[in-house]
Amino acid sequence: MAFRAVHAEWGTVFSHLPDLGCGRAWEAVWKVRPPAAIACPECGHSMYAKTSERGLRFFAHAPHAPDCEIARQGESEAHHLLKLELVSAARQAGAHAELEVRAPDGSWRADVLASDPAGTWRIALEAQLSPITVAEITERTQRMDAHNVSCCWFSDRARPPWLGAVPSVRLVSAEGGLAVAEGLVKFTGRSWEPGPQVPLVEFLHWLFTCRVFPHTPRVRLRYPQRQLTEVWTALQYIRDEEVYLWQEEERQRQAAEERERLQERARYRRADIDRKNAASRRAALERATACEAEARRAHLGPAGAQWYDALMRRPGVGQAVGHLAREHHITVTPGLSTGDPRWGGGTPLIGPDGTPAAVLSPVARLIRGEAFRLLAGMLLLFETSTEQQGFDRNTRRRKAPIGGWRTEHLPSASAGSAGPAAVPAPRRARPRQTGGSCTCTKPELTVVIMGQPHPAEPAERTTPASAVYAASCRTCGGPYDKPWRRCTT
Repeated sequence: MAFRAVHAEWGTVFSHLPDLGCGRAWEAVWKVRPPAAIACPECGHSMYAKTSERGLRFFAHAPHAPDCEIARQGESEAHHLLKLELVSAARQAGAHAELEVRAPDGSWRADVLASDPAGTWRIALEAQLSPITVAEITERTQRMDAHNVSCCWFSDRARPPWLGAVPSVRLVSAEGGLAVAEGLVKFTGRSWEPGPQVPLVEFLHWLFTCRVFPHTPRVRLRYPQRQLTEVWTALQYIRDEEVYLWQEEERQRQAAEERERLQERARYRRADIDRKNAASRRAALERATACEAEARRAHLGPAGAQWYDALMRRPGVGQAVGHLAREHHITVTPGLSTGDPRWGGGTPLIGPDGTPAAVLSPVARLIRGEAFRLLAGMLLLFETSTEQQGFDRNTRRRKAPIGGWRTEHLPSASAGSAGPAAVPAPRRARPRQTGGSCTCTKPELTVVIMGQPHPAEPAERTTPASAVYAASCRTCGGPYDKPWRRCTT
């Protein structure tokens, strides 16, 4: 359908106007003989007036029309009726409105071109009912913008997919005519929300008097249907959004400063705790060094050498000494104060300057008090990864240092061989030795029970303790495989 034509004498005529826009009646061109001298404004081919079954008036090309854009594309009745609604509402809103206005260079054609009498502004009102992509509608809007013609798109479809991609609104039928149902929003202090339905005439009046503007929201749009990239709103709401964004930025800045103050305070407290812990550990290390020196003075001579040999034969001690030499470049010897509670049931490994360097196989439940202060800053070695994991698991339920424990496990015997590493076997109790037993006439016995040494003496019969633990002689350093009992004094 075409609703505009050119008369040879009257000029442009419009089928929707009662006087055709030139002071003539419809009957002057409809079913007259000879036919009225009207032609297509695009191709110049002859046209004639027609009416649809519902009484809609329009113009149609005469037979044998050329490949004209109007003849090729035509126009639906619904599209034409929406254009009539737009042009009527625009005139009621106080603007001068024309249908089917083309650009001087032919690059665009506005369905309805509204302007003020002085010609200071021009706004194209586009009725879009047929499917169109976002890229196409954006490109058509940009072509009009290039000629200083603003644009607003209208549709009465339920969910136009392009709504919000360009300045646009969705219309619905309401009492008294069409109303804007979607695309007009307001700022409520923290977010954008849809505004109430507004009659089309009132919306166009706001549009022509610059009371609403197209705007891209920077704050979340609480919209029940969809998120719109571009909306229509009043200037005061745009300013409210700017104030909210400034206040939100200020709140975030203050919150960041408060977090920084709290973090600085926490760092200061942590540094103070670290200083106190370092002093406490340093004092505990000095006391442990003094304890080890006293133990070495008490074990001077052959008895001390035998005691040292016995310590080196303990499970894992030789491996620990080699591990520290290889991995940490520290030369250590087993400490003679091994029975002291400060080692938490483990074996101390002493550096060449007499200062403890590590502890082998401490017992988690024995680490408390002085032992905790000392071992919290030392390297703890374990014979297997299973033993190390068991220590970590047991100490998680107890008090632990702020920085955690420094733990390592010794490599397995096949760690340097080719092929997959062997799974370390679980640690077992040391077997009773039978070769090289003590033969002293008056043996001086000692036994390590729960990581602590206890004095013992020969007995006539096997005691419960001698059935489980192995005693050794401090005089010869050999194991004592006869019955023994703990000394009471």
